[in-house]
Amino acid sequence: MASPYTTPVPHGAMDSPEMRRAGRELLSLALMDARNHTLYLISHFEQALAAKGWMVPQRPELNPPLWELGHIGWFQERWIARNPQRHLGLRCDSLAPMLASRHTHADLWWDSSHVPHDRRWTLDLPGFEATKSYLLNTLEDSLDLLSQTPDEDAALYFYRLVLFHEDMHGEALIYTGQTLGLSMRLPVPLPLVLREPLCIPATRWQLGLDTGNGFAFDNERPSHMIAVPEFEIDAQAVTWSQYLEFVRDGGYDRPELWQPAGWHWVVEKTRGEKSKNLHRLGQQPAMHLSWWEADAWCRWAGRRLPSEVEWEVAAHTAARRGFRWGDVWEWTDTTFAGYPGFVADPYRDYSEPWFSTYQVLRGASFATRARMKSPKYRNYFLPGRNDIFSGFRSCAI
Repeated sequence: MASPYTTPVPHGAMDSPEMRRAGRELLSLALMDARNHTLYLISHFEQALAAKGWMVPQRPELNPPLWELGHIGWFQERWIARNPQRHLGLRCDSLAPMLASRHTHADLWWDSSHVPHDRRWTLDLPGFEATKSYLLNTLEDSLDLLSQTPDEDAALYFYRLVLFHEDMHGEALIYTGQTLGLSMRLPVPLPLVLREPLCIPATRWQLGLDTGNGFAFDNERPSHMIAVPEFEIDAQAVTWSQYLEFVRDGGYDRPELWQPAGWHWVVEKTRGEKSKNLHRLGQQPAMHLSWWEADAWCRWAGRRLPSEVEWEVAAHTAARRGFRWGDVWEWTDTTFAGYPGFVADPYRDYSEPWFSTYQVLRGASFATRARMKSPKYRNYFLPGRNDIFSGFRSCAI
């Protein structure tokens, strides 16, 4: 039986996926690091938006930056300082009464489960300085409580959850800034060295994780065995030069290459913009592509998107043979759903509401914090999203 106590993690692991098993001391440093990173990112928005009252266009893929900033602090306070059952981890009753927030209206402002997306532009939110003070105070509360917490997986569950939640919103701030045309001063992926596709032999693969060895998101559990037939997969993500061939061959004018919903997306979203990436030639991984575009390219090329289990098998077993990942999030052909035996965690809205309508992406992007880069991690978005740092690779049919 797995020990309930955390396994010691090297101090330098704050920037590695080993943070899933981090104990109290390392978690404390990582929570401060995440908050500093958040404030660094929001400073880019401050320079561009403060004089305009922090107003941004109301678009389905955006959140108002001040709302997003407050939500980060709210989420941490909700699950740690306000949660009397935080020590129970997965056994916490998510419906149990909470303690009061530092802000009387916190739940009315920042509870993403109950504040509809379109209302976030009309809320009378606190100003920037007040929101930063809230983030400072909630972090101090969390660190004080963490210092009194046993080094056990259950007791540390919510501290790990809020760390990774803030890291996710950090990446969201980055692609929001890019959507708004801000200079986020980030490195771009290096050009890819094109390698021949890899043949991955048939195997039985353990997909998913079990409790008892650090943190796992609910949609990553439980583990289960899957028979995976032999398959051929690209060694790297599709590059801009490869994608450009599809564009030049009239890919955006050929409805037979698109699923009906994908063609509707083309007509509604990209007519008149289909040449927007023509200048981005070269061997950099193609990005800001929707699932519809990835699927259409594969149809054009006579290939297919990998399943998420194929992607995971290749990431784990073919790295020494040249399988490269981590430059862009990669669409798969897997529709997001729970693994067999799925049970929602106390934060019930993390996964279950998005089953059946979202598509799974695997890997990470150049904007993802290193500690989030696990080949087991499942990202998921609607198939029409192309503001995120998303690309793809293909498999032989």
